[in-house]
Amino acid sequence: MAEASRPARVVMLLQDLAFGGTQRQALELGARLDRARFAPEFWMLADVRDFAPHAEAAGIPLAWLSPYPRVGALSLAALWKKLASDRPDLLVPLTAVPNIWGRVFGRLRGVTAIVGTCRGGGAIGRQHERLLKGLAAHHIVNAAPLGEALVRMGRPESAVTCIANGVDTAHFAPPPEALRPVREVVLCPARFCEDKDHETLIQAFAYTVAKRPRAELWLVGDGPLRTRVRTLAARSPVRGLIRTYPAAPDPRPFFQQASVVALSSVREGLPNVLLEAMSMGIPVAATAVGGIPDLVEPGRTGLLCPPGNAQALGENIAKLLADAALRRACGEAARERVLTHFSMERMVRRHEDVFEKVLSDAAGR
Repeated sequence: MAEASRPARVVMLLQDLAFGGTQRQALELGARLDRARFAPEFWMLADVRDFAPHAEAAGIPLAWLSPYPRVGALSLAALWKKLASDRPDLLVPLTAVPNIWGRVFGRLRGVTAIVGTCRGGGAIGRQHERLLKGLAAHHIVNAAPLGEALVRMGRPESAVTCIANGVDTAHFAPPPEALRPVREVVLCPARFCEDKDHETLIQAFAYTVAKRPRAELWLVGDGPLRTRVRTLAARSPVRGLIRTYPAAPDPRPFFQQASVVALSSVREGLPNVLLEAMSMGIPVAATAVGGIPDLVEPGRTGLLCPPGNAQALGENIAKLLADAALRRACGEAARERVLTHFSMERMVRRHEDVFEKVLSDAAGR
């Protein structure tokens, strides 16, 4: 429990600080928490430091629990030891491995103020929520379907809060007219993993090219399926129009070149990349999974289709590329929607409210 004279130590336990949506959201949250009430720290189970300079610039203390880029026995042993010697007031694990071991070890070490998080379409299963959900004092999810799944498992509704991702709308602002794209670039900035289903997008792009032969597909990201995605792109009948790029700390130069942002996910929470695209006034062609239908209004901010349907996705992309007026209208509506409902300030304040409640409940025990 935090003393009244000092802010509560809030430890966000991450797998690493690689370029990724969860890491970016953690960084934005940690940088903006009210320092009079909360003192954020990041503990990492693996030594990947892409976002480390940004965290250091925000004044967030960093602790690396392993010198290796993958989580292993050394990481877990270090976490077990650190929870005993440096116990936080509030523990917030993010992504699957931290949610599993952070909750188990945290409880065994006497930490009762634990906020579990579910942020991706497959998080419920990967994090063994059916078994471990009761180890968290509260859950934060970033999409309503995730919260509904927890409640169906028996989690009380009062113990689950849905907080949509936020986006820095000043940072991700529409480019000046002179920088608006003149080429038909379809951008997919997404981690190369099973959830994102790049295979369907690459198949879909062939349908797009049949109607828009000058279109280009840019795949930006990294991840465990990087080699497979690049192989699929190289074997595509329209391979000459597909490019792959590594992930970058600031994706805005890619967004500035994009006429459409596409996402072919089969599982999702609330994707940061779509928020960022919409904040920059770019229309979206995506699959209707997870929290995406709560973000993208079909025909108004973009177009949606069922997951796994390459033809429908490809034709939606072609429709947006073919109609400049539709693209501009969707982009303007997308920007307005983000400004109204998905500001970073709203996301941070709602997290602070949950943290205060969990800390207060823990102090009352």
